[in-house]
Amino acid sequence: MNAPVKLNFKDYATDQEVRWCPGCGDYAILKTVQKLMPGLGTAKENTVFVSGIGCSSRFPYYMNTYGFHTIHGRAPAIATGVKLANPELDVWLITGDGDGLSIGGNHMLHVLRRNIDLNILLFNNEIYGLTKGQYSPTSKVGTRSPSTPDGSVDLPLNPCTFAIGAGAKFVARSIDTDMKHLTSVLTRAHQYSGASFVEIFQNCPVYNDEIFEDIKNKKTAPDARLELAHGLPMIFGKSRDKGIRLNTQALKLEIVTLGEDGVTEADVLVHDESNRVMAQMLVELKGPEYPVAVGIIYNAPTSAYISDVYSQRLTVRETSGPADLNTLLRSGHTWAVD
Repeated sequence: MNAPVKLNFKDYATDQEVRWCPGCGDYAILKTVQKLMPGLGTAKENTVFVSGIGCSSRFPYYMNTYGFHTIHGRAPAIATGVKLANPELDVWLITGDGDGLSIGGNHMLHVLRRNIDLNILLFNNEIYGLTKGQYSPTSKVGTRSPSTPDGSVDLPLNPCTFAIGAGAKFVARSIDTDMKHLTSVLTRAHQYSGASFVEIFQNCPVYNDEIFEDIKNKKTAPDARLELAHGLPMIFGKSRDKGIRLNTQALKLEIVTLGEDGVTEADVLVHDESNRVMAQMLVELKGPEYPVAVGIIYNAPTSAYISDVYSQRLTVRETSGPADLNTLLRSGHTWAVD
């Protein structure tokens, strides 16, 4: 028997010209995913990338795997069909804040609610990049764009809040150019059995440049982001002297400084991935008042939709016997017309 061929990231790159704007965060995400693939233990021929419409949705062209570039907002429905048709496939869903949360919001909600076995990567650049910079569901209030020349007055949608509210059991957040962090998050997401939802902060250098600069810049990032790790205290800051504490009277999270007013590490919250209430509070933290939480925010494994569907089919076959189309057509509410 021949030994399995060892692959590297080049085996997952296609001969297609990568057509994103210079400096787009999608390049970094693509490179991270291509480098990640060989170590996941999934055969390349069993890997499928499904996307909708938008800059992020060009992803399948650049992955040397099977893939579908589908229609606006409907990638979750197509990906669901692919996984149901062949549960052995490793299906990745690539979408953006506009594609996945605007026209595709209803499809995204149900794929999360059902806990369908998909790896969902939502690139969030808080703008519609492909159609020339209109504001998106995640754009900040005041965003000036061709569709909001005087500034957006819409309250933005928080993707991770949406995911938790929709019933997602695995919710995480990472950053386009932080390859080490993104790799660890995507590895955990891939290990989850069900719908894993990963929001990726992604820079659009043309229409929304540096929108996440505080979180990405090495000088400001230590104070601007809270890197979560299960079982460890929520400590951050350049000097690692700041922490997140629960104010039990106001039932809200607050920032404390270690060593001030008798505060010690014992007063700082310890991250628990399985705590849904804590996850809901963490995803709502936003700058500049608070650091933005990144990492595995919520992870509460439960039964996955695909395995439940196939288990049900086996049970039905065992209890009902062979299928009979003639009996089926004459069962239920039927009548004869003379």
